[in-house]
Amino acid sequence: MFNLKLCKIICSFGVQFKRIKLNYKMTDFGIKEALKKLGLKDINEGTSTGSNNFSNGEIIESCSPVDGKLIGKVIATSKEDYEKVMTTATKAYQSFRDIPAPQRGEIVRQFGNKLRVLKEPLGKLVSYEMGKSLQEGYGEVQEMIDICDFAVGLSRQLNGQTIPSERPGHVMREQWHPIGVVGIISAFNFPVAVWAWNTALAWICGDVCVWKGSEKTPLCTVACQNIIAEILKENNLPEGISCIINGDYKVGEMMTTDTRVPLVSATGSTRMGRIVGATVAQRFGKSLLELGGNNAIIITPTADLKVVVPGAVFGAVGTCGQRCTSTRRLIIHEAVYDKVRDAIVGAYQQIKIGNPLDETKHVGPLIDKDSVNTYLAAIESAKAEGGNVLVEGGVLEGKGYESGCYVKPAIIEAENHYKIVQHETFAPILYLMKYKGDVENAIEKQNGVAQGLSSAIMTNELKEAEKFLSYAGSDCGIANVNIGTSGAEIGGAFGGEKETGGGRESGSDAWKVYMRRQTNTINYSDELPLAQGIKFDL
Repeated sequence: MFNLKLCKIICSFGVQFKRIKLNYKMTDFGIKEALKKLGLKDINEGTSTGSNNFSNGEIIESCSPVDGKLIGKVIATSKEDYEKVMTTATKAYQSFRDIPAPQRGEIVRQFGNKLRVLKEPLGKLVSYEMGKSLQEGYGEVQEMIDICDFAVGLSRQLNGQTIPSERPGHVMREQWHPIGVVGIISAFNFPVAVWAWNTALAWICGDVCVWKGSEKTPLCTVACQNIIAEILKENNLPEGISCIINGDYKVGEMMTTDTRVPLVSATGSTRMGRIVGATVAQRFGKSLLELGGNNAIIITPTADLKVVVPGAVFGAVGTCGQRCTSTRRLIIHEAVYDKVRDAIVGAYQQIKIGNPLDETKHVGPLIDKDSVNTYLAAIESAKAEGGNVLVEGGVLEGKGYESGCYVKPAIIEAENHYKIVQHETFAPILYLMKYKGDVENAIEKQNGVAQGLSSAIMTNELKEAEKFLSYAGSDCGIANVNIGTSGAEIGGAFGGEKETGGGRESGSDAWKVYMRRQTNTINYSDELPLAQGIKFDL
């Protein structure tokens, strides 16, 4: 009898345990397991030269905007730590550049394969630490994989050119050499992909990298370093090829003022870009700047609503409006304005806001409460300038929204000249405005902002599309037809004009910024003729 009772108790406990375990899985979304797979601890060293991790700075606490909980801690980089990194990186460059480019490509290939294995845990970390939807987190890791694939092929195509010489018995040649130590400063909204865009290309070019990720997403930085460190160690490569530093803008200044860093690639706000660009220029270094966007979609009378609605809505609310390519403005022809407005407003009613790890939700939180305050201030500014609110914004409260970072995507009818419209707000606020007459009038509005990153036109009229893509059309680095502004595809050069900074990353010939160009003239004759027919007889 006693044994039977005991058996029942044990069985009951087992059932309860299973329920507890199931509940844990449902609420945790596998985050703890993901952290474990990525080699993350409660406290992590924020400075690394590969397998060698160290740090003596202040503690950075990474709290998730999803639920406000502490994910982990990272020790920031001190001045002494930075010097150790630079000494190691500079030494590593001397040997890494000796490795043939296709062999460097092999390292990148292995890195890409490792990312395939760890796509799920790294994607979850991106989603949890930054707040973007889980699918967007996976998508960001996929971008890393794609740029690795691109870089592997490119490692056999770092070609210069042969140029005819005006002098007989001479030939000119152009070739490309590694530039040295590449400094990378990335932003919180794409905490892993932007680093990969830069490093994958820099590595195949023969450069070594020092990366300062955002202090808002430090665990993503440490996780990526853990992944590449394994690859470098397996290939018996020296410390210093991949380095990370962590901290606030003061840590970034160590790189921007350092003459040992010939190229600084910086992604972030226009304000940050002005400081970085000026600082690096003062020492005659090179900078690759990827800054803010104020992106618009032009919607013409012939636009297909089946394309317009998903393109505009995802562009505006994806990543909670925290992409540099997020759609900020819809410029709609007056003939279809009411129809488009109603369709967009109707679509907003279907948006589900909540934990981004829950794949039934479309929109997660803003990165922090400072961003929430900026969002609220922007809405009030738009109202004050005369904007008409179509979809009310606001901060969500209650169960599931405890972090205080969840906001409602807002739609406001506005004019392009409003001060707040001219300013990029990193939040899900969409401005609607009309245009009359020909597409040129819409293009004028589209171009009438200080930023020049991404743009799009929705039309079935060939002439309108070609006008938009011409020299007289969009002044942005990215110009799309019948596709939204948001997102970038590996293969094309990513970047923009005007206050966006002018830099280009990822595809096309963006690799050239990570190298130095050299022109050679070779005399294979027995004479020494001078250029331009100059005579200098002795």
